[in-house]
Amino acid sequence: MNIADIATEEYIQVDIDERLGKVRSIFERENPKGTIVTEDDEYVGILGERQLLQSHVEDDAKVQVMVRRNIPRVERTDDVRDVARMLVEGNTKVAPVFEGGELWGIVSEDAILEAVLDNLDVLTVDQIYTDEVVTITEDDSLGKAINYLREHGVSRLPVVNESGRLTGMVTTHDIADFAIRTMERQHTGDRSGDTDRMLDLPVYDLMNSPVETIDHDDTVEEAVEQMFENDYAGLVVSPSGDDTLIAGILTKTDVLRALTYTEEESMDVQITNIKLIDTITREGIVEAITKVTDKYQDMQVQHAHVRFHEHKEKLRGTPLILCQIRLRTNRGQVPGTGEGYGAETAFHVALDKLERNVLELKGVRADEEYEGQVLRKLGEL
Repeated sequence: MNIADIATEEYIQVDIDERLGKVRSIFERENPKGTIVTEDDEYVGILGERQLLQSHVEDDAKVQVMVRRNIPRVERTDDVRDVARMLVEGNTKVAPVFEGGELWGIVSEDAILEAVLDNLDVLTVDQIYTDEVVTITEDDSLGKAINYLREHGVSRLPVVNESGRLTGMVTTHDIADFAIRTMERQHTGDRSGDTDRMLDLPVYDLMNSPVETIDHDDTVEEAVEQMFENDYAGLVVSPSGDDTLIAGILTKTDVLRALTYTEEESMDVQITNIKLIDTITREGIVEAITKVTDKYQDMQVQHAHVRFHEHKEKLRGTPLILCQIRLRTNRGQVPGTGEGYGAETAFHVALDKLERNVLELKGVRADEEYEGQVLRKLGEL
């Protein structure tokens, strides 16, 4: 399937010299997944909701200070699997679609998922959800929530009470919407002081409750239908029978990533924020992960996801990078996480952790097989 029947010519367009305040109003009013930015009617880049949230740039500033120019460009004839990979690796919900070198329209994450929805019943939530979840408590401040969203590169935070039970959810959209409405009401007074008071508000005052959850045994088709029905970008994954416990998170991006899984003999590797790769290559990453997984011959890797995230801290100009590696295998999911200055250093720290986890899994498997042999021999006595 190519992207020709999924992309659309309908999109929101703003000029690079437009005020950010006006664009924020557009996001509040129309809730777009992204906005095409142009200069003299020529395509320049994309402006997304997360950028607006994570920036403290004043409303009077122009769009040009925040536009993302490195969004992957899609051709109308591109395969849907390739486009899904582009969106995930570009860390974007929308991408421009070109035809004959001219901007034709856009394609969004939602449009792709709607097009493939009927094919998602072959996957279960348990196969693709993320089990490493960042949570926040009801009493934590809005400022802390924003910092968590930035630091971990996520778009939603489950909210828990003092017993660790799920009570709500706060998202980037919730915070952006609240911030815009608050700023619009502030016509006079000390804007800085008002902002400080806003950041001190407890998450409880802003969170959504109750929370939409999905069982880990449900199909991905059911999960996506639930997201569309409630206009959510993600769901909390709960163990069977208890929707106050958190087993993980399933997002539309997780589903989009699953579309890139292949049945080829070579390992399929997905890299998020690929632009942060400096002194290493995709081929080098694949080769390094393959060497690790080869140490456990019984483990079949269907998919590897490598995610890079850049922190503000730097050492002699080199940014501190967080690298997260996750393998989807026939033995379950195997993670590895590490930090370092530069993508290559961070990757190798994460790779070392991944190797230890792979070997630990191999040891556990060997112990289970040994125990099984002992039990069989005892049964023969």
